[in-house]
Amino acid sequence: MRTILLKLCVLLFSTSLIAQSGHVLQGVGSVNMSMGGAATGQPLDISGALQWNPASISTFDETVLSFDIGLFFSSPVLYSTVPEFDNMGQPTGNFFSGKTKDDRGTSPMPALSVVWSKENSKHTFGASAFGISGFGVTFPESMTNPINMPQSMGGFGRVESDYILLQIGFAWAYQLSDNFSIGVQPNFDYATLELMPNPTANPNMAGYPSTDKAAATGFGAQFGIFYDSHKGFKAGASYKTTQSFSDFEFDNTYLDDSKSKNEFNMDYPAIFSVGVGYSQTNFDLALDYRYVDYENTDGFSTAGWTQSASVKGFGWESISIISAGIQYKGVNKLPIRLGYTYNTNPISSDVAFFNIPATAINQNAFQVGLTYQVNDNFNLNAVYHHGASEGKTSGPLLNPMFAQSFPPYGAIPQSDVSYDMTTDLIMVGFNYTFKSKEKENIDNKNQ
Repeated sequence: MRTILLKLCVLLFSTSLIAQSGHVLQGVGSVNMSMGGAATGQPLDISGALQWNPASISTFDETVLSFDIGLFFSSPVLYSTVPEFDNMGQPTGNFFSGKTKDDRGTSPMPALSVVWSKENSKHTFGASAFGISGFGVTFPESMTNPINMPQSMGGFGRVESDYILLQIGFAWAYQLSDNFSIGVQPNFDYATLELMPNPTANPNMAGYPSTDKAAATGFGAQFGIFYDSHKGFKAGASYKTTQSFSDFEFDNTYLDDSKSKNEFNMDYPAIFSVGVGYSQTNFDLALDYRYVDYENTDGFSTAGWTQSASVKGFGWESISIISAGIQYKGVNKLPIRLGYTYNTNPISSDVAFFNIPATAINQNAFQVGLTYQVNDNFNLNAVYHHGASEGKTSGPLLNPMFAQSFPPYGAIPQSDVSYDMTTDLIMVGFNYTFKSKEKENIDNKNQ
């Protein structure tokens, strides 16, 4: 029964997420996403606060529940070019090029969070269940794109990946003074990964195998500090530790129906965030900077081939993220938000080939959102997001047999593999504030 509930939770909260900041989701929930993900120093809603700075939940002195659900659309395109050779193995000067469009379709993106505290208490608590990371592509087998040709003809055939990460967090914030708060949040993680073909396994004469969906569990923590001047200016900083995962254990099936097993470790990177905010009567401003440490994360820090021609890792560089948002509250019961997110690209040209299953890179993302305040307790929220890679991530095709002649990874001369993508998201949700009986009695006396 416990296993069934866990699978249901993963299905609901993490199904086929496509992240945009490397494989890190740039924001959580309608409000935070519409502010470009900026929340470290400007906690406009509980989901953004719990995701980016647990200390900032101290600004909420009542019980608040938030739930969001969205539909995510991505459009990756995979391109490749290889030189043609004659029967003697000599280059003809001609090239074979093609492209394949992803046919994955839409993915749901939910977020659930709750924060509770007693009025005038220095302690605030929170809990959340977020899909915080993922990637996935489905590039069909093709006779018009070299890289998607059947493995028997030198391509990879159908390329499919599906990675999801569900994070459950329990936060505690303590108000040191009227201005300063600290917070801590232990995190418990569950991830699944499926690859077709599986480049982390050793190939045989038939090529690389496909896998079942493997699972791994992880844990980590997040620490934060938050400052509120109560004169408009706010600031915060947080550090999310590396989320350390157990190994994915793959059951592989080759094209000749032979079987094998292999293990692959992929952790979630440490993230340092710092942010500022400013609020006045009709405006809320937020600006965040984030550093994502891929270069020291298992599964991402290494690249290249093993001696048996399997892939060691993705080989990503650490990235910087800038998130900015503005909320205008001058329209009665209808706050309007605009957000922007900028990401550097973790994938260099040398390792573009290794990252065909994880093309989830957006350089620029734009968001617009709003809230309709139904009453003092109940709000409806919505956001629209559009992101683009702003150009192709490109590099040579690689072959372990060429590694000695063309180090370090065996680049095939005059070849090219590249990919780009756009993303769109429509998300709606609500947040509900529960009034304590004590506060309800006070409000009734004032009426």
